[in-house]
Amino acid sequence: MIVLRPWLPGDADALVAARAGSDDLATQFEPLPHAAAARRFIASTLPSEPGGRHWAVVLDGTAVGNVGLTAVDRRHDSAWVSYWLARDARGQGLATRAVATVARWAFADGLFRLELGHRVNNPASCRVATAAGFRAEGVERAKLRYGSERFDVETHARLATDPAPEVELLDVVADASA
Repeated sequence: MIVLRPWLPGDADALVAARAGSDDLATQFEPLPHAAAARRFIASTLPSEPGGRHWAVVLDGTAVGNVGLTAVDRRHDSAWVSYWLARDARGQGLATRAVATVARWAFADGLFRLELGHRVNNPASCRVATAAGFRAEGVERAKLRYGSERFDVETHARLATDPAPEVELLDVVADASA
């Protein structure tokens, strides 16, 4: 069973394992050397913000990724979508399903434009974006810097008026204790 739900303190070990097993997640968030650090990260970084939120992508009871809706701007009805999966959970369409599900949720909540971006050297992330119905809009040159290296970022957007992708959506569990 695959669901989206709020992050729980009990997801700490899964978060440590995901971060340790996926070198590319170093650009997504800080090192998490133990469960206590992961619990602090869950409490400080992954709680919902006004109008936005983060969901754990949960596969058979284990958190294997995150999809977030942040930088919510109600004046313009727009927001930023982000996502990541643990290495072992990739290649199964989970990220695409999670992103498409969050887009449906966001549009139902009154947002009109959702944006996301990925490094141009990350074709898997581009496939997730396009499969979830996000159209490429352009490249932002040298936007991100990790260490001493700069990366171009391709931006994508999906509008509430765009056709929904033919993707099997996930259940969203609102109650964190579920």
